Amino acid sequence: MKNKKSMMNLAISNLFLVFLGAGLVIPVLPTLKEQMHFSGTTMGMMISIFAIAQLIASPIAGALSDKIGRKKLIAIGMIIFSFSELLFGLAQAKTGFYISRALGGVAAAMLMPSVTAYVADMTTISERPKAMGLVSAAISGGFIIGPGVGGFIAHFGIRVPFYVAAILAFIGFILTITILKEPERTMEANHETEKVSFLDILKNPLFGSLFIIILISSFGLQAFESIYSIMASINFGFSMGEIALVITVSGILALFFQLFLFDTIVNKIGELGLIQLTFFASAIFIAIIAFTKTNLVVALSTFVVFLAFDLFRPAVTTYLSKHAGNRQGAINGLNSAFTSFGNILGPMAAGYMFDINHLFPYYISAIILLGTGFLSLFLNRKNLSKA
Repeated sequence: MKNKKSMMNLAISNLFLVFLGAGLVIPVLPTLKEQMHFSGTTMGMMISIFAIAQLIASPIAGALSDKIGRKKLIAIGMIIFSFSELLFGLAQAKTGFYISRALGGVAAAMLMPSVTAYVADMTTISERPKAMGLVSAAISGGFIIGPGVGGFIAHFGIRVPFYVAAILAFIGFILTITILKEPERTMEANHETEKVSFLDILKNPLFGSLFIIILISSFGLQAFESIYSIMASINFGFSMGEIALVITVSGILALFFQLFLFDTIVNKIGELGLIQLTFFASAIFIAIIAFTKTNLVVALSTFVVFLAFDLFRPAVTTYLSKHAGNRQGAINGLNSAFTSFGNILGPMAAGYMFDINHLFPYYISAIILLGTGFLSLFLNRKNLSKA
């Protein structure tokens, strides 16, 4: 039991290291833009390339983790991420940065479904919510701690955070290949003859409906989240310090809920109940932000919206993992792919709508999330018994 827990913690720690590494570089990006004389379009492409690579690679990586094992995919993901960060630190031309970001997206595609599937393999149904809360907390924790640590490290040189991220990922790679053990359930599943294609999974009423909901909701979430800083600054006059404070407090609040309260909430209202609650809560409070004139109300509403976002993700992952059986990798890969697709389209749409009217992204996000909430009610009634 103790060994199982330590293996699971090591797998989750790899995710934390990767997202800590990704967070380390955030504070230096504006300075890097100035030093390299990059345009806003170039910087935007760096973000998009990561998401596009993750979108393409996620289903393939997820299926591969079912076929060849979680450990191999986690190890490969860690070494690719390490190399991508090293390349970003050394790059002197636009092409080098683009290749680095593409490799980072591939690494994320390998790690997220494989670690999630690994945790699912190592836990019982009753243990799953708490474990998935830890997975989400590792991601959130990395993002929260990373920028602060990165800002400190950057005092030693603008490229140093990238080298530190590369070293952290390489340590994760070494620990994975030397200590991590393949879950028994994966090894057993590898010997089974049943082959299920992506089309078969998508035809399943439960999974097909839920993936559509994931795509639509990811679009709505990102339409709000991606340009939140710009909207808060222009629409409400928030300073950069105030925006940083709101986002940091939101992150700490989400981390607390993921670590200590997520499994309790799921045990009381279920994953679907929590998913539905997050949709309606985020839609209502985004609408409040759109219509209020009070900065305190904006800040408090933002806490609720970001908390809803950060509870939605582990709730969906837990729900999928409970119905995935021996297809944990493939289904988590599709989850990551549909999420990435929404993440790509959401910021593009939000930027376009913002140029038309500064409040349009709020309106559209609220409408989409409210609609998705009602759509998820039908999922509860029609498809629960058809998994």
